[in-house]
Amino acid sequence: MSQSLGRALAILGELGEGPRGLDELAAKIGVHKTTVLRLLRTMQDEGFVHGDANHRYHLGSRLFALAGAALEQRGVRDVAAPHLARLNDDTGETVHLGVYEGGSVVYLDKYDSRHAIRMYSRVGLSMPLHATAIAKVLLADLPEPRRRRVADGIEYTRFTEHTVTGPAELLDELSRVAAQGYALDDAEHETFIRCIAAPVRDATGRVVAAVSISVPAVVLDRDGVLALLPRLLETVRAVSADCGHAEG
Repeated sequence: MSQSLGRALAILGELGEGPRGLDELAAKIGVHKTTVLRLLRTMQDEGFVHGDANHRYHLGSRLFALAGAALEQRGVRDVAAPHLARLNDDTGETVHLGVYEGGSVVYLDKYDSRHAIRMYSRVGLSMPLHATAIAKVLLADLPEPRRRRVADGIEYTRFTEHTVTGPAELLDELSRVAAQGYALDDAEHETFIRCIAAPVRDATGRVVAAVSISVPAVVLDRDGVLALLPRLLETVRAVSADCGHAEG
Protein backbone atom coordinates (compact mmCIF):
# COMPACT_ATOMS: atom_id res chain seq x y z
CA MET A 1 0.00 0.00 0.00
CA SER A 2 1.35 3.44 -0.89
CA GLN A 3 2.13 5.78 1.99
CA SER A 4 -0.36 8.42 0.83
CA LEU A 5 -3.14 5.87 0.41
CA GLY A 6 -2.45 4.44 3.84
CA ARG A 7 -2.64 7.88 5.41
CA ALA A 8 -5.83 8.75 3.55
CA LEU A 9 -7.47 5.53 4.74
CA ALA A 10 -6.32 6.24 8.29
CA ILE A 11 -7.95 9.67 8.07
CA LEU A 12 -11.22 8.13 6.88
CA GLY A 13 -11.06 5.65 9.74
CA GLU A 14 -10.68 8.49 12.23
CA LEU A 15 -13.55 10.45 10.70
CA GLY A 16 -15.67 7.33 10.96
CA GLU A 17 -15.45 7.80 14.74
CA GLY A 18 -16.64 11.40 14.51
CA PRO A 19 -15.70 14.89 13.25
CA ARG A 20 -12.05 15.85 13.70
CA GLY A 21 -9.99 19.00 13.42
CA LEU A 22 -6.78 19.27 11.41
CA ASP A 23 -4.54 19.21 14.48
CA GLU A 24 -6.35 16.17 15.88
CA LEU A 25 -5.92 14.26 12.63
CA ALA A 26 -2.27 15.18 12.29
CA ALA A 27 -1.55 14.01 15.84
CA LYS A 28 -3.46 10.77 15.36
CA ILE A 29 -1.94 9.90 11.99
CA GLY A 30 1.51 10.99 13.11
CA VAL A 31 2.37 13.35 10.23
CA HIS A 32 2.67 17.11 9.77
CA LYS A 33 -0.64 18.90 9.39
CA THR A 34 0.33 20.25 5.95
CA THR A 35 0.41 16.64 4.73
CA VAL A 36 -2.98 15.94 6.29
CA LEU A 37 -4.40 19.13 4.78
CA ARG A 38 -3.20 18.12 1.31
CA LEU A 39 -4.88 14.73 1.65
CA LEU A 40 -8.07 16.27 3.02
CA ARG A 41 -8.30 18.70 0.11
CA THR A 42 -7.94 15.87 -2.39
CA MET A 43 -10.58 13.77 -0.63
CA GLN A 44 -12.88 16.78 -0.32
CA ASP A 45 -12.60 17.44 -4.06
CA GLU A 46 -13.75 13.84 -4.65
CA GLY A 47 -16.57 14.02 -2.10
CA PHE A 48 -15.07 11.63 0.44
CA VAL A 49 -14.85 14.28 3.20
CA HIS A 50 -16.17 17.75 3.81
CA GLY A 51 -15.14 20.57 6.13
CA ASP A 52 -17.55 22.67 8.16
CA ALA A 53 -17.52 26.32 9.21
CA ASN A 54 -15.63 25.40 12.39
CA HIS A 55 -12.78 23.84 10.37
CA ARG A 56 -13.71 20.33 11.42
CA TYR A 57 -13.89 17.50 8.91
CA HIS A 58 -16.64 14.92 8.39
CA LEU A 59 -17.18 11.91 6.14
CA GLY A 60 -18.56 13.01 2.77
CA SER A 61 -21.55 11.96 0.71
CA ARG A 62 -19.44 9.90 -1.69
CA LEU A 63 -18.80 7.44 1.12
CA PHE A 64 -22.51 7.11 1.85
CA ALA A 65 -23.09 6.09 -1.76
CA LEU A 66 -20.23 3.58 -1.65
CA ALA A 67 -21.46 2.16 1.66
CA GLY A 68 -24.91 1.65 0.17
CA ALA A 69 -23.44 -0.06 -2.87
CA ALA A 70 -21.32 -2.33 -0.67
CA LEU A 71 -24.36 -3.38 1.33
CA GLU A 72 -26.36 -4.07 -1.83
CA GLN A 73 -23.56 -6.32 -3.07
CA ARG A 74 -23.67 -8.49 0.06
CA GLY A 75 -26.16 -11.20 -0.90
CA VAL A 76 -26.76 -12.53 2.61
CA ARG A 77 -28.23 -9.18 3.67
CA ASP A 78 -30.92 -9.33 1.01
CA VAL A 79 -31.62 -13.00 1.66
CA ALA A 80 -31.92 -12.44 5.41
CA ALA A 81 -34.00 -9.25 5.26
CA PRO A 82 -37.55 -10.70 5.25
CA HIS A 83 -36.68 -13.21 7.95
CA LEU A 84 -35.08 -10.57 10.19
CA ALA A 85 -38.01 -8.22 9.71
CA ARG A 86 -40.38 -11.01 10.76
CA LEU A 87 -38.25 -11.84 13.82
CA ASN A 88 -38.18 -8.18 14.80
CA ASP A 89 -41.94 -7.91 14.35
CA ASP A 90 -42.65 -11.10 16.32
CA THR A 91 -40.40 -10.27 19.28
CA GLY A 92 -40.43 -6.47 19.29
CA GLU A 93 -36.70 -6.61 20.13
CA THR A 94 -33.60 -5.29 18.36
CA VAL A 95 -32.35 -7.68 15.67
CA HIS A 96 -28.87 -7.51 14.13
CA LEU A 97 -27.14 -9.27 11.25
CA GLY A 98 -23.34 -9.39 11.51
CA VAL A 99 -20.42 -10.71 9.46
CA TYR A 100 -16.72 -11.36 10.02
CA GLU A 101 -14.39 -9.82 7.48
CA GLY A 102 -10.92 -8.37 7.47
CA GLY A 103 -10.34 -9.34 11.09
CA SER A 104 -13.40 -7.39 12.30
CA VAL A 105 -17.00 -8.24 13.05
CA VAL A 106 -19.38 -5.62 11.67
CA TYR A 107 -23.11 -5.04 11.67
CA LEU A 108 -24.56 -5.60 8.20
CA ASP A 109 -28.19 -4.86 9.10
CA LYS A 110 -30.27 -3.71 12.08
CA TYR A 111 -33.95 -3.67 13.00
CA ASP A 112 -34.74 -1.46 16.01
CA SER A 113 -36.84 -2.55 18.96
CA ARG A 114 -40.14 -1.02 19.94
CA HIS A 115 -38.71 0.03 23.31
CA ALA A 116 -37.69 3.53 24.34
CA ILE A 117 -34.30 2.03 25.32
CA ARG A 118 -32.19 1.72 22.17
CA MET A 119 -28.83 0.07 21.59
CA TYR A 120 -25.91 2.18 20.44
CA SER A 121 -25.24 0.26 17.25
CA ARG A 122 -25.40 1.01 13.57
CA VAL A 123 -24.86 -0.70 10.24
CA GLY A 124 -21.16 -0.76 9.40
CA LEU A 125 -20.03 -0.37 13.01
CA SER A 126 -17.51 -2.94 14.22
CA MET A 127 -18.13 -4.72 17.51
CA PRO A 128 -15.79 -6.05 20.21
CA LEU A 129 -14.67 -9.57 19.37
CA HIS A 130 -14.69 -10.71 23.01
CA ALA A 131 -17.86 -9.08 24.30
CA THR A 132 -20.70 -9.59 21.82
CA ALA A 133 -22.79 -12.64 20.99
CA ILE A 134 -22.53 -12.19 17.21
CA ALA A 135 -18.73 -12.03 17.39
CA LYS A 136 -18.59 -15.19 19.49
CA VAL A 137 -20.73 -17.09 16.97
CA LEU A 138 -18.58 -15.98 14.05
CA LEU A 139 -15.25 -16.65 15.79
CA ALA A 140 -16.45 -20.06 16.99
CA ASP A 141 -16.65 -21.25 13.37
CA LEU A 142 -12.98 -20.46 12.64
CA PRO A 143 -10.48 -23.34 12.45
CA GLU A 144 -8.93 -23.80 15.88
CA PRO A 145 -5.44 -22.45 15.02
CA ARG A 146 -6.95 -19.30 13.51
CA ARG A 147 -9.37 -18.98 16.41
CA ARG A 148 -6.41 -19.07 18.79
CA ARG A 149 -4.48 -16.44 16.81
CA VAL A 150 -7.48 -14.12 16.86
CA ALA A 151 -7.98 -14.62 20.60
CA ASP A 152 -4.31 -13.89 21.29
CA GLY A 153 -4.49 -10.65 19.28
CA ILE A 154 -7.51 -9.08 20.99
CA GLU A 155 -7.22 -6.10 23.32
CA TYR A 156 -9.45 -7.24 26.18
CA THR A 157 -11.18 -4.02 27.15
CA ARG A 158 -13.34 -4.65 30.22
CA PHE A 159 -16.70 -3.03 29.46
CA THR A 160 -18.60 -4.51 32.43
CA GLU A 161 -17.91 -6.86 35.34
CA HIS A 162 -19.06 -9.74 33.11
CA THR A 163 -16.69 -9.07 30.19
CA VAL A 164 -14.31 -11.84 29.12
CA THR A 165 -10.82 -10.73 30.19
CA GLY A 166 -8.33 -12.95 28.37
CA PRO A 167 -7.68 -15.43 25.54
CA ALA A 168 -8.03 -18.61 27.62
CA GLU A 169 -11.46 -17.57 28.87
CA LEU A 170 -12.56 -16.56 25.38
CA LEU A 171 -11.35 -19.80 23.79
CA ASP A 172 -13.28 -21.81 26.38
CA GLU A 173 -16.37 -19.75 25.61
CA LEU A 174 -15.94 -20.23 21.84
CA SER A 175 -15.72 -24.00 22.32
CA ARG A 176 -19.04 -23.91 24.20
CA VAL A 177 -20.60 -21.76 21.49
CA ALA A 178 -19.45 -24.15 18.75
CA ALA A 179 -20.89 -27.12 20.66
CA GLN A 180 -24.25 -25.60 21.58
CA GLY A 181 -24.89 -23.65 18.36
CA TYR A 182 -25.56 -20.24 19.87
CA ALA A 183 -23.90 -17.53 21.99
CA LEU A 184 -25.02 -15.33 24.84
CA ASP A 185 -23.78 -11.83 25.69
CA ASP A 186 -24.84 -11.70 29.34
CA ALA A 187 -24.42 -7.93 29.91
CA GLU A 188 -20.79 -8.25 28.80
CA HIS A 189 -20.65 -5.21 26.50
CA GLU A 190 -23.37 -3.00 27.99
CA THR A 191 -24.61 -3.48 31.55
CA PHE A 192 -28.24 -2.99 30.56
CA ILE A 193 -28.37 -5.25 27.47
CA ARG A 194 -28.41 -9.02 27.05
CA CYS A 195 -28.06 -10.55 23.61
CA ILE A 196 -28.37 -14.00 22.08
CA ALA A 197 -27.00 -14.94 18.64
CA ALA A 198 -26.92 -17.92 16.28
CA PRO A 199 -25.16 -18.71 12.97
CA VAL A 200 -26.26 -18.48 9.35
CA ARG A 201 -24.65 -21.13 7.13
CA ASP A 202 -24.21 -21.36 3.36
CA ALA A 203 -24.39 -24.39 1.06
CA THR A 204 -20.96 -25.60 2.24
CA GLY A 205 -21.95 -25.45 5.90
CA ARG A 206 -19.65 -22.52 6.56
CA VAL A 207 -20.90 -19.77 8.88
CA VAL A 208 -21.30 -16.67 6.70
CA ALA A 209 -23.20 -14.44 9.14
CA ALA A 210 -24.88 -14.37 12.53
CA VAL A 211 -28.24 -13.08 13.71
CA SER A 212 -28.85 -11.71 17.20
CA ILE A 213 -31.71 -10.56 19.39
CA SER A 214 -30.80 -7.86 21.94
CA VAL A 215 -33.01 -7.10 24.93
CA PRO A 216 -32.79 -4.47 27.70
CA ALA A 217 -32.31 -6.02 31.14
CA VAL A 218 -35.37 -4.15 32.42
CA VAL A 219 -37.52 -5.95 29.83
CA LEU A 220 -36.34 -9.55 30.18
CA ASP A 221 -34.02 -11.33 32.58
CA ARG A 222 -31.43 -13.90 31.46
CA ASP A 223 -33.95 -16.76 31.34
CA GLY A 224 -36.37 -14.59 29.40
CA VAL A 225 -33.74 -13.86 26.76
CA LEU A 226 -32.84 -17.55 26.50
CA ALA A 227 -36.54 -18.30 26.00
CA LEU A 228 -36.24 -16.44 22.67
CA LEU A 229 -33.70 -19.00 21.43
CA PRO A 230 -36.18 -21.30 19.61
CA ARG A 231 -37.52 -18.36 17.59
CA LEU A 232 -33.97 -17.21 16.80
CA LEU A 233 -32.91 -20.71 15.70
CA GLU A 234 -35.99 -20.96 13.51
CA THR A 235 -34.96 -17.71 11.83
CA VAL A 236 -31.33 -18.64 11.19
CA ARG A 237 -32.39 -22.03 9.81
CA ALA A 238 -34.71 -20.27 7.37
CA VAL A 239 -32.00 -17.81 6.29
CA SER A 240 -29.48 -20.64 5.97
CA ALA A 241 -31.89 -22.63 3.80
CA ASP A 242 -32.29 -19.64 1.52
CA CYS A 243 -28.47 -19.44 1.35
CA GLY A 244 -28.42 -23.03 0.09
CA HIS A 245 -27.70 -24.84 3.35
CA ALA A 246 -29.32 -28.25 3.84
CA GLU A 247 -29.31 -29.58 7.39
CA GLY A 248 -27.90 -33.08 7.58
